[in-house]
Amino acid sequence: MRYTRHNVILELIEENDIETQEKLASMLNERGFNVTQATVSRDIKELRLIKILTPSGNYKYAQRKELDAPISDRFARIFRETVTDIKYSGNLIVVKTLSGCANAAAEAIDTTKFEHIVGTLAGDNTFIIIVDDPENLPKLVETFKEMLKSR
Repeated sequence: MRYTRHNVILELIEENDIETQEKLASMLNERGFNVTQATVSRDIKELRLIKILTPSGNYKYAQRKELDAPISDRFARIFRETVTDIKYSGNLIVVKTLSGCANAAAEAIDTTKFEHIVGTLAGDNTFIIIVDDPENLPKLVETFKEMLKSR
């Protein structure tokens, strides 16, 4: 039943701009699923749904995969607006950001899924990008610095 409900949720958010858990619960109930807001909340967490900004300025539920473009607009904007400096050594890229912005910038990199990036580790105003091989660092750093130039 849960897997069927999950498939229906994915179908509903694809076809409709669903802004709240209550609206999603109501639509599921209309389709014959007896759910509460708490059940919908758990489903959203299990499906790893996110909220994205619509062209009309509202937020709606969406699947995370919508952000997996090579360099998404969201990533580029977060990166341009928060990064203040980039340095590298070995297989690490050290990125300085405005205070409190390192987590958001690191998450943007993680969701964009750049090739050769193993992962990120973020603090308050600094995050580290771990690269699979030092030979791949210069190209990645150049890509990031080009993005900063387009401010």
